[in-house]
Amino acid sequence: MNADRRKVLQNTGGLAVMGLAASAGLFGPATAAADEWNKAAFSTKNLADTVKALGGSGATESKDVVITSPDIAENGAVVPFTISSRLPKTESIALLVEKNPAALAANFSIPDGTEAGVTTRVKMGQTSKVIALVKADGKFYYTAKEVKVTLGGCGG
Repeated sequence: MNADRRKVLQNTGGLAVMGLAASAGLFGPATAAADEWNKAAFSTKNLADTVKALGGSGATESKDVVITSPDIAENGAVVPFTISSRLPKTESIALLVEKNPAALAANFSIPDGTEAGVTTRVKMGQTSKVIALVKADGKFYYTAKEVKVTLGGCGG
């Protein structure tokens, strides 16, 4: 077999498989589409405004929402957080950093039938209260935690 012909067959084989998968409905534009960005929610300054921008009227504190993070973050540029919800019918999980210029740092949609938990890293400019906000069964619940940010790990 001619080397050029072999190269063409190898390069187009992957495209043929992708075309077959797309025609079978395994993936397509609908699965790749993301939710629309909620500019109003990501411009809020506090919990009440964020809840309102996300379509709620108020939030209730709950022990079924758990934030796991370091109490002291040595590098405010990458502070790790794990948020989990034991509330049934959890629809979304959001993370707010109270003293950041925009409080809402992340918002995750939770599909039906999946474990309600996320892990992420966010930037914190200074020591602040961090709030995990969960929407479950159409209602909002939250829990809060203080995270101290040091400068270079020196406690400054």
